[in-house]
Amino acid sequence: MKYNRMVFVTVGSTLFDALVEAVCKRECLQTLRKLGYTSLVIQLGKGNFIPDKSAGEAEDIEIEHFPYKPNLAEYLSKADLVISHAGSGSIFETLRAQRPLVVVVNTLLMDNHQSELADELAERQYLYTASPEKLVDTMRTMKLETLVPYPSSEPSALVKTLDQFLGFAPSFRSVSDHRYTS
Repeated sequence: MKYNRMVFVTVGSTLFDALVEAVCKRECLQTLRKLGYTSLVIQLGKGNFIPDKSAGEAEDIEIEHFPYKPNLAEYLSKADLVISHAGSGSIFETLRAQRPLVVVVNTLLMDNHQSELADELAERQYLYTASPEKLVDTMRTMKLETLVPYPSSEPSALVKTLDQFLGFAPSFRSVSDHRYTS
């Protein structure tokens, strides 16, 4: 598949058919095309919904999908936009790849800690958030050029940020403090 202006959608290893269905709806495909995207690559996870590739053809968008791959770096490196579930692994991998990101929160999950992470990162302007029902509205109003680039990863900075976010006392530990002995 030739990736011209590609949107990559990932649900991780989970079941999140509502997201896959949302990106495959005619209104969403039309919005993507109006925004200049020409291909949609969807990682389906454990979902049961299988996208109809002909739906994309009607909107002049090529649709490709696959169930799961442990390494998504190839797709992230080619993506002009990533639409992802709210799993922390997918979020941070996309942000480290410096790709524009819309995080779609699975509102059916109970005790949804993922929405807290997504909301915090959206407040810091690293990404946009949406629900499956509001995805098209978010895409129509988003201004990707206003997103703040995610800072380069430094393990001790990540620990400090997570400690602050989770409300732990300031940490004096450092990744370099760990000494490995036999």
